[in-house]
Amino acid sequence: MIESFLLGLEHVTQWQVVLCLLLGALLGIMVGAVPGLEPAGAMAILLPFSLQLDPLPGVTLLLGAYGGAWYGGAIPAILIRVPGTPVNVLTTYDGYPMAKRGEPHRALSIAYSSSFVGGTISVLALVLLAPYLAKVAERFGAPEYAMVAILALVSVLLAHQKHIVAAVLSLGIGMFLGSVGFESPFNTQRYTFGQQWLLGGVPMVPVVIGLFAMSQAFVLLGTSSRRKPGEDFTQQSRFRGLAEVFRYPRTLARSSGLGVVMGLLPGVGEFGAQFLSYSLARRFSKKPEEFGKGSAEGLIASETSISACTSTVLVPLLSLGIPADPLMAMLLAVFMIHNIIPGPQLFAQHPDFISGLYISLFLLNVLVLVFLLFSTKHIVRLSNLNPKIVGATILVLALIGSYTQNYRLSDALITVIFAVIGRFMLRNGIPAFPLVIGLVLGPMLEVRLKQSLSLSNGDPAIFLTRPIAATLLVFAVAAVALFVVAQLRSARREPTRSLSSSEG
Repeated sequence: MIESFLLGLEHVTQWQVVLCLLLGALLGIMVGAVPGLEPAGAMAILLPFSLQLDPLPGVTLLLGAYGGAWYGGAIPAILIRVPGTPVNVLTTYDGYPMAKRGEPHRALSIAYSSSFVGGTISVLALVLLAPYLAKVAERFGAPEYAMVAILALVSVLLAHQKHIVAAVLSLGIGMFLGSVGFESPFNTQRYTFGQQWLLGGVPMVPVVIGLFAMSQAFVLLGTSSRRKPGEDFTQQSRFRGLAEVFRYPRTLARSSGLGVVMGLLPGVGEFGAQFLSYSLARRFSKKPEEFGKGSAEGLIASETSISACTSTVLVPLLSLGIPADPLMAMLLAVFMIHNIIPGPQLFAQHPDFISGLYISLFLLNVLVLVFLLFSTKHIVRLSNLNPKIVGATILVLALIGSYTQNYRLSDALITVIFAVIGRFMLRNGIPAFPLVIGLVLGPMLEVRLKQSLSLSNGDPAIFLTRPIAATLLVFAVAAVALFVVAQLRSARREPTRSLSSSEG
């Protein structure tokens, strides 16, 4: 244990890792501070470049951008009431009123401190939970992994229950794309239409860049300039409110716990944790009437729960090889390129890498907090950038990144195609997340199902006779059943409401 920690510390102190950590964190903060950009877009642009690095620097670069964006997203949310990232929407409820009444630095320092506490607790949860889950996963065979994939796919769909039909469509397209290419057991080509570049399947990196980076660039190209922050806060104490979060230990603990748990669930993550923690904070607050009017407790609940998800989303990836969201799917690509296979054996085969990853995540939170405390007044200027210039820059970087990964024009073409598809999905409210998860988990599910049925000579009862596989299947079926029951109840209430309103 101590030996692996020292090896991990040795890796982290290498100049490549330190530089990637700083660059990733800085870029993440900048992305969060520019309304309209998302961490997924930043990571999508960085992905081709991270693949050229060693494993730990490459992963650190992406995680720096991922973690820094949630911190930076609070800046425009508090100062101009525009969420820097979509999950910072509830930060505007109390952060902006607090800034408007002349306390912008207090609001910002509360947000930074809350994010730091949530992020640190999330790393501790990762350190404790990932090895434990990996030990459990050592008992997994092909049937268990097949059921884990099914449970993950069901969770992704139910996370988009308000747009369930669109989510099913998106997931189906992703799983279909995952079936393209050379099918090894029977040596057949599927949907390649004689194109040699499709034998290896639809590459994930260009798809991700198109869906999350270029499509967002199209949106920015059509966005008008934003208003500037109205208050001059540069002379106020940058540390005001930094320790205020500890006056609300229950809210801090509850929001951190919810964030940790929600981060473990595929497709739920920051959104679910934020809304649930904010609702509970208001429910149990001694001053619920202040929520939405500049409540420090509401701001703490929002920001803590967001950052508490950032590391625990790595638990399913590291221990099971299952990405919980598109951002983790990008990390999976970095692992696979370097022949580091996530799963139970990862902790035994690469203990130095795991220790280095843990230490990097701790350092990330410290670096971002210190950097923001001393540079917020400069970072604020990013909120005023012309969205069209930002969009054009992203388009150029995305095309360069997609081409330079393998130096193939086909990759750049796929990126453009999925950029158009992503723009269409954004405009019509179709979630892109299920498509990426379908592309990643579809092939895994197919392979595991084939292996399972091969073990049982084609008998599907193998999924019911193995306890862990059966339990996972029951969870998936129960989740679908609960969703169907909820939908039926909702459908029954609608005619009743319509009838009572017509009578009134």
